Amino acid sequence: MMWKKLLPIVLILIAVWTGGLFWFASLVNQGPEDTDTTTDAIVVLTGGTERVAAAVELLKQKKAEKLLISGVNEKVDWSLMAATIDELPEDLGDNITLGHVAGNTRGNALESKDWLDKNGFTSLRLVTASYHMPRSLSEFKDVMPDIVIIPHPVFPQTVKHNEWWKWPGTFALITSEYMKFIVVALSHFFSFSPTSVNIETAGKQ
Repeated sequence: MMWKKLLPIVLILIAVWTGGLFWFASLVNQGPEDTDTTTDAIVVLTGGTERVAAAVELLKQKKAEKLLISGVNEKVDWSLMAATIDELPEDLGDNITLGHVAGNTRGNALESKDWLDKNGFTSLRLVTASYHMPRSLSEFKDVMPDIVIIPHPVFPQTVKHNEWWKWPGTFALITSEYMKFIVVALSHFFSFSPTSVNIETAGKQ
């Protein structure tokens, strides 16, 4: 019967998918490999307070000259953003730019490239949640292949990284990100994506 012929193929696909999921989970459990290198800029993708706090701390440590917070809600201005940042030196605010255009990860990459190009930057430290890093890194490398990118994942307290498969919320999150990562990787492999866009970023004013 047909199903008997298809069963081995289905089982192989399931095994490959499952193996890929655990490989992906191992990626999102890895901390920053390089915490010392200084880059021209830091880019942080919004989506959690830990991300922005980590990026600002890196700026305080002079790991870069400038910081772009990409994907900020258009209703959030500098005064509202500054209120969420602990112990922010007044002069450091001049080195932080808010990007209000990006609405997804691809948009973050395009918005960041436009900002990097305008400033003549050639390297960045990318800050986002660890589970979001593989997909973000894939998008950023596709959009800006000539830029040096150092990934700097952060680990939200709500995500359970130890025995993640035992936690329904974390399992669903990692599985969802894995599927999104597959889609992004395949789209980059099979098609050409735009690598530039005219996006205006807003400073603290």
